[in-house]
Amino acid sequence: MSAPVSTLTPRALYEEVAEQLRQRIFRRELEPGDWIDELKIAEEFGISRTPLREALKVLATEGLVTMRLRRGAYVTVVSEQDLRDVYHLLGLLESDAAGAVAASASAAELQALQALHAELEAAAGERERFFAVNERFHMLLLELADNRWRSQMVADLRKVMKLNRHNSLLKQGRIRDSLAEHRAILAALLARDAQATERAMRAHFARGLRAASPN
Repeated sequence: MSAPVSTLTPRALYEEVAEQLRQRIFRRELEPGDWIDELKIAEEFGISRTPLREALKVLATEGLVTMRLRRGAYVTVVSEQDLRDVYHLLGLLESDAAGAVAASASAAELQALQALHAELEAAAGERERFFAVNERFHMLLLELADNRWRSQMVADLRKVMKLNRHNSLLKQGRIRDSLAEHRAILAALLARDAQATERAMRAHFARGLRAASPN
């Protein structure tokens, strides 16, 4: 008797809706503070409000949406305290990951990081591309550090950080400064100096916070 054929479960509708809304938020089509018109969006997507509300719960868990009693869902406005908290935690988690990579990465893994850094240098004149490659560099470090719980926490924190990314990258000279910080991180990685790598990553987030702050 032949074994039953397994089938892949299609992605749940609410997850697809959550991703669509997540990208709209990141593209600033939905700005911080905007009210999310459930009726309008449900009609636009051709869905009922049930999967939409499930999607909004997912985004609320990620910190991208704020639910207000009897008023509905709003795109989260990130306060200065939120920024400080998010950058503080990212600095701790990612510096720890970077130090682990410096101590244990293979030559091929370091070469992959070098290749991504070269892409980052080439993207300096394109803000959106720069941000995308920058994130790939950071996420590769986390992947190489091989701690899924840390990676999950960082991924969630970075979603909140993206709500403010335009402010930080629009600051005069921030891309230039970020590149210099990345060069320091890469140099420490290639030297396999875990402590120097951790320091460079913490400094990167400290300067990133200053650039992201409204004042």
